[in-house]
Amino acid sequence: MNDATLPKNPTFITTSDALKNLCERLELEDFVTVDTEFMREKTYFPELCLVQLAGEQDVAVVDAQAKNLDFEPLKTLLANEKVVKVFHACRQDVEIFLLMFGAVPTPIFDTQVAAMVAGFGDQVGYDALVAALTGGHIDKAHRFSDWSARPLTAAQIAYAAADVTHLRPVYEKLLARLRVDGRMDWVSQEMATLAEPATYRVDPERAWERLKVRTGNRRQLAIIQRIAAWREREAQRINIPRQRLLKDEQIPELAVIAPTDPESLLRARGINSGFASGKSGASLLAAMCDRARLVADLVDLANTDHLTGAANRRRLFEVVGEEVHRSRRSGRPFALAILDLDHFKRYNDDFGHGAGDRQLRRFADSVAGRLRAQDLLARYGGE
Repeated sequence: MNDATLPKNPTFITTSDALKNLCERLELEDFVTVDTEFMREKTYFPELCLVQLAGEQDVAVVDAQAKNLDFEPLKTLLANEKVVKVFHACRQDVEIFLLMFGAVPTPIFDTQVAAMVAGFGDQVGYDALVAALTGGHIDKAHRFSDWSARPLTAAQIAYAAADVTHLRPVYEKLLARLRVDGRMDWVSQEMATLAEPATYRVDPERAWERLKVRTGNRRQLAIIQRIAAWREREAQRINIPRQRLLKDEQIPELAVIAPTDPESLLRARGINSGFASGKSGASLLAAMCDRARLVADLVDLANTDHLTGAANRRRLFEVVGEEVHRSRRSGRPFALAILDLDHFKRYNDDFGHGAGDRQLRRFADSVAGRLRAQDLLARYGGE
């Protein structure tokens, strides 16, 4: 498929009947390309503005803000296992559908992930992939549009539609390339992760991992964990962006100051009196001053590999020492299995360290799911 055969003249859908008719036609397709436009500058949760859909003959931009629009046909289409739903960099799009419908679209294919497996590098952009595979060009003029504003211009609608029209030949060419290279099994493993609802759910207890933390002080690190977890929950509760509630750079500063009351909290940079004396300030102080939890977090920090969530080498040696002592005392043996991932450096070199980290987490999760409650999974390291 080239530019000349791409579906033209996108339909702008604002009624339930039009959406129903579109989705019924698309359910006859082998695959449908999907994208969304949303706003979340002022909210924690994304506010859906548009849904773009393209089949072999249809290309449509659905006004998600149209009054009384019935999304049930879209829900049915996204759940139809006979139609592959193709996205590029799908995580935020899928998060929206998971919030709307309680399920991940299935089956799902992400061209950004597939491009990584095909050798285009980690997290290749849509416009770069379109150019590389089809020679097409994506107009970026409306990239920063306010998609919640109405009415939309014809140019905005055309821009939104381009995100799914060019995606069709990109998908077909990637699929052919992956089949020739014998890498479809690799892609299937990556897509299996994207099909899991847990992939899109934020764990507040791991929110600190996205911060650029530069301290070796474990007590401060434990407080950082507490603050980051509090921020995630509080931002969800009042539905505002986490950065508007508390900026990333404020978190380690608060961990150093360790305020215990509104007066000392107010002395921290960027904290105003309304926050310090209000409900959010009180709940933040309570999270920071939970001494029992802080001690538990310090122990966890000392014993956990935070990439995989498994025990670290320190904890492994500690437990093995205990088991050796117990075995000598009782005369009963114990088992120790060592699993080695061959050629992992080559995988990192080919696909990037971000992809390697994801594979390590997936491997650890897979092993952990097969252990008994009394077993220990530990990561020894990269030797």
